[in-house]
Amino acid sequence: MLNIRVLLTLVTMALAMVICPPSYSQAGQGGLSTDLIERLRVNFENNGRNPAIYNALTANDIANLAINRDKLIAHNPIFNKEITTGDITNQESSGRCWMFAGFNMLRPKVMDKLKLGTFKMSTNYLFFWDKLEKSNTFLESMITLSARPLDDRDVDLLLEDPCGDGGWWSYVVDLITKYGVVPEQVMPETWATSHTGGLNAILNRKLRKDAALLRDMFAEGKKAPELRSAKEIMLREIYAILALNFGEPPQKFTWRFESKDSTVAPPQEFTPKQFYQDMVGVKLEDQVVIFDHPGVEYFKYYEMSWSGNLADRNNLRFINLPIDSLKRFALETVLANNPLYFACDVGKDNYGAKGVLQTGIYDYSSVYGFDVSLTKRERILYRDSSPNHAMVLTGVDTLDGQAVKWKVENSWGDKGGDKGYWTMYDDWFNEYVYCVIIDKALLPKEVMALLATPPKTLPAWDPMWSMMRSLR
Repeated sequence: MLNIRVLLTLVTMALAMVICPPSYSQAGQGGLSTDLIERLRVNFENNGRNPAIYNALTANDIANLAINRDKLIAHNPIFNKEITTGDITNQESSGRCWMFAGFNMLRPKVMDKLKLGTFKMSTNYLFFWDKLEKSNTFLESMITLSARPLDDRDVDLLLEDPCGDGGWWSYVVDLITKYGVVPEQVMPETWATSHTGGLNAILNRKLRKDAALLRDMFAEGKKAPELRSAKEIMLREIYAILALNFGEPPQKFTWRFESKDSTVAPPQEFTPKQFYQDMVGVKLEDQVVIFDHPGVEYFKYYEMSWSGNLADRNNLRFINLPIDSLKRFALETVLANNPLYFACDVGKDNYGAKGVLQTGIYDYSSVYGFDVSLTKRERILYRDSSPNHAMVLTGVDTLDGQAVKWKVENSWGDKGGDKGYWTMYDDWFNEYVYCVIIDKALLPKEVMALLATPPKTLPAWDPMWSMMRSLR
């Protein structure tokens, strides 16, 4: 009997080795051996250029050493087509670029209609509703996913940042459609809206606590109606936090303005939705989200899981097209005197001192002596790049009908770039722009037809969406 038991034990161990082979991270396999380290050291010391590079890098910012002076000297912020804009805006220490970009795309319509020198909509007003809606959406997702374990991939991603600042154009559309807008002076910025770090820490802690309570209630056998009753109590507390930091949004307000010719309008009462309809009037439903997502198939319609900020609206949906299509539609939009919202990776090849976005403006390969570049597809799939910032195209410089460079209105105040504007060269557009918002009137029938197809769902951990969660 003993021999049989031993034999069975050995067979079981052998099967376990086949089914679950040992990890290749075990000691002795693939480690940094003394011989390997010696070869690395000798290779480095035999490179005669390294001492000079070492002396330079240890005493300087690498960006100053890598700057491509030839491209910088050739740069000029001249455009043969520019759209009139208002004063440069400043999102301060917050991640609301998507909202500022949305307003910067819309406000020239108000300025033109009312003959204003500048105009700003209240980001505080819309931000209040965005935070409340995101909180509700998070809590609702916790109810929906309450049967899943904490290490479930969706649950884990949602818990990372329950109520962050980031967003998409679709957030602008859904919030304005539901809540309207108000002028900046009706609900001006507060410290908390301009410096969101402290508030977000409190909100996220509160929402994680509420998630734990909801999951505990589910584990005790409570059903969805009871969980949603508990959610309402939680939202009362969230509303109080927001109202104390932002102020309460107005239900009605009185507004008057003075035009550029010094004509003073009489006071007029509005609701926020009336104000948008009467003073802005852009048909938001006519704006289509177009992506260049090189990690998935082109000429398809997609939806990102868990990407919405309103629980009762759709997730982000987009048509995926090659970058040449995005550029063609963008050029038509700007030449028609319409500002264009776009999302990009603002951290790459950005010389902020002069507001230059150009590939190769930093030549790191010359500094280190080897290639450090990736293709656009590789940058997305291997999480080196993402659409982490939204801005607005307000001009273009063309040659023989083709864009050479683009004028970009940013929302970082007028101290950075060229008094708040950036110049985006067309090669940078190719590599680092991922999303544009295009009026459906400019889209060909075959592209519009994609909107009628069932969207293919991408998971919350898709590189385009999961990295965008830090949009700033």
